[in-house]
Amino acid sequence: MKHSAIAGLFITTALLASPVFAADKDLCKQNISQIQQVLDSDPATSENAKDNVQAGLDKAKAAQAAGDDKGCVGITSGLLEKIQTRNPTNK
Repeated sequence: MKHSAIAGLFITTALLASPVFAADKDLCKQNISQIQQVLDSDPATSENAKDNVQAGLDKAKAAQAAGDDKGCVGITSGLLEKIQTRNPTNK
C-alpha cells in the first residue's frame, strides 16, 4: 500500500509540474519573437542600443538551445523591460 501511495505522489507531482515547464518554454519563444520584432521594426533606436539588445537576444537563444527555458525567460524579460523603459510605445 505504501509503495502505491508513494508512486501515486510521484506521478501526481510530475503531472502538475509539466505545465509549468511548458509555460516557460512558450514564454521564452514568445519573448524572443517580440524582441526580434522590435529589432526589425524600430529604426529610431541607436546602433549601440540595437547591439546591446541583439547581444542579449543571442544569449537568450543560446539558453533556449541549451534547454534552459528559465534562463531564457529571465534574459528576455529583462530585455523587454529595458525596451519598454527606453521606448514606452513598444509593448
